[in-house]
Amino acid sequence: MNQTGIVNFNMYTEIVFGAGAEKKAAEMIKKHGGKKVMLVYGEGSVKKSGLYDTLTGLLDGAGIPFVELGGVKPNPLRSTAMRGLEYAKREGVDFLLAAGGGSVIDTAKAIALGLAYDGDFWDFYLKKAVPERSAKVGAINTISAAGSETSGSSVIVDDVGGTFKKSVMYPGVVRPVFALENPELTYSVSKYQTAAGASDIIAHSFDRYFLADSCRLADEFASGLIRTVMKYAPAALCKPDDYEARSELMLAGSFSHNDFTGVGKRGYVFSVHGLESYLSAAYDTSHGAGLALLMPAWLEYIARNGGAERTRHAAQFARDVFGTRTGDDMAAALEGARMLREWFASIGMPVKLSDLGIPESDIPEIVKNTRSDERGILPGYLELDKKAVKEIFDSTALRGTAKQNIAQGRYLKEDFRQI
Repeated sequence: MNQTGIVNFNMYTEIVFGAGAEKKAAEMIKKHGGKKVMLVYGEGSVKKSGLYDTLTGLLDGAGIPFVELGGVKPNPLRSTAMRGLEYAKREGVDFLLAAGGGSVIDTAKAIALGLAYDGDFWDFYLKKAVPERSAKVGAINTISAAGSETSGSSVIVDDVGGTFKKSVMYPGVVRPVFALENPELTYSVSKYQTAAGASDIIAHSFDRYFLADSCRLADEFASGLIRTVMKYAPAALCKPDDYEARSELMLAGSFSHNDFTGVGKRGYVFSVHGLESYLSAAYDTSHGAGLALLMPAWLEYIARNGGAERTRHAAQFARDVFGTRTGDDMAAALEGARMLREWFASIGMPVKLSDLGIPESDIPEIVKNTRSDERGILPGYLELDKKAVKEIFDSTALRGTAKQNIAQGRYLKEDFRQI
């Protein structure tokens, strides 16, 4: 761990975990002072599963008035948050209850920021202002993926001023006050979204593993969490109602993005998330799938171009996660990247840009629009100029297709070949 600088660690979300946890919703809202609630949800799965009826029944039974905001898309939109904020202000809402995935919870967080601010909530996403407070948010996550139920961040697609994702990360302000986590609510999640969610979970700890600061304890937490996801994701895919597997994934999702796996580190600039953000914003693809494509490609680039210290750390990742035994750092790092790609292929994630339905001819436009600072640099573990970004994306066009690579995945069970 570096001797300079201060590390701030904040994790105060109250987690209620287990079968039936969602039935505590009204009780928890009252505990945290909610008087009038906005129930935020997505495009229909909450109603199909019966969760909507459960929650509205609980609110009615407890005498808690509420309004609704439905229709939140998987890549959440600024316009939806704007509409929800206007409605929440008009109705005197003081508490947001988000039931769904990360997009739903991130939208609720955006509305909550706006309720406690006299200006435009988008100021926070543009880094024009720093929030001092927020209305309270409670979360009921129905997919193990983004970890927004315990994180201090919110990511929104700007469909008003462009097609770029903007984010805030203010752990002391933005975290939900409670998360009600019932693994049974994830049984109906499709195989593709389960796999993409597992990839998203891995990415949150992967990017923390490769923060600039060093902290061996954090790396142990991160690598242990990644190994857990790699063990239980195939089990959940083979048997969707495997409670143990779904439980482990749900806990991993929450603890991968609540800063636990980055404890002792500063400067949360996520390298692979920065590379991916334009893909899911512009093409409306799964965020987790894009991250699965880019993690091995980025790791290869770091091993070859990051210098001896970064190559050594990439080799340590391979040893921590995959037990790579080679003593040569470069060889170990590249072996780790290969095994990571094979594992993602084994659960049906993309190994080539075209697997996402994105033509390779779009790479120049993708590179042009990839997040960068005023210098044209993508910050992170290793600063990447546009040439470096292009090299990484070009490498994703040189692979076989996902279907061709699935057969090479050494972790794949026979009964899971078709997903």
